[in-house]
Amino acid sequence: MLSEPILMSVTAASDPKQAIGRAPERLTLEERLALAGKLIALEIYTPEALPLRRIEAIGDSVEECVRQLVERGHDPTQFEFSRLPAPY
Repeated sequence: MLSEPILMSVTAASDPKQAIGRAPERLTLEERLALAGKLIALEIYTPEALPLRRIEAIGDSVEECVRQLVERGHDPTQFEFSRLPAPY
């Protein structure tokens, strides 16, 4: 009998970097519960710039988020940082 390998998908619940590029509202319940309390960076809205509401960095501190943004070539002054709330 041949057994097939079990494929497990990596989600933001097990790897927070999987949330980068996704809208906070699109995270699953499991992901929101696992990531509640983490800081996220979202691009600041201005009338000149209508950015998509996507997580661009996620971490336990603003410093960690800033480091991630810089590593990806973003200007951290163009982002707001907030705690990801629990889903309920």
